[in-house]
Amino acid sequence: MLILGSMPGEESLRAGQYYAHPRNSFWKLMHDLLGIDAISPYTARVRQLQDAGVAVWDVLATCTRTGSLDSAIEPSSIAANDFTAFFATHRNIAHVFFNGATAERCFRAHVQPAIAHLTLTQTRLPSTSPAHAAMSFTQKRKAWRAVAAALAAPGNRSSRLKKRIKTTT
Repeated sequence: MLILGSMPGEESLRAGQYYAHPRNSFWKLMHDLLGIDAISPYTARVRQLQDAGVAVWDVLATCTRTGSLDSAIEPSSIAANDFTAFFATHRNIAHVFFNGATAERCFRAHVQPAIAHLTLTQTRLPSTSPAHAAMSFTQKRKAWRAVAAALAAPGNRSSRLKKRIKTTT
């Protein structure tokens, strides 16, 4: 499975780490839903996600924007990552989750036409960004349970994770 953001925010770019902003709820969600140690070093968290069968990337390779908000992305500056090569190398990815509406919109506009031959389940989830304050953490966690459910689904190749997924209510 692949979780796609739009483009890392300023703090993540500075740190060279996905979801580095301390108020971004991504790592807390991964802890609650998949048992990822949210306070371990970044490389350990990434390894735990990979071991679980989860890849994290962004739709956009480059763009121009002032600040970190997706709404500030200049549409004429958008360049998508090379998903044709990515999916050719990672043939086992069957489910793409979008971390927010902008990631989904950019993927559909700039990537989908080039990979239309692939059969991918696609699910938009609410953004984990602190800027998406319209939903509480509890509401976001409820929606993001879809990630754990997909990993635990019969036929999923990530059997190692099935033993670690936490049941949340």
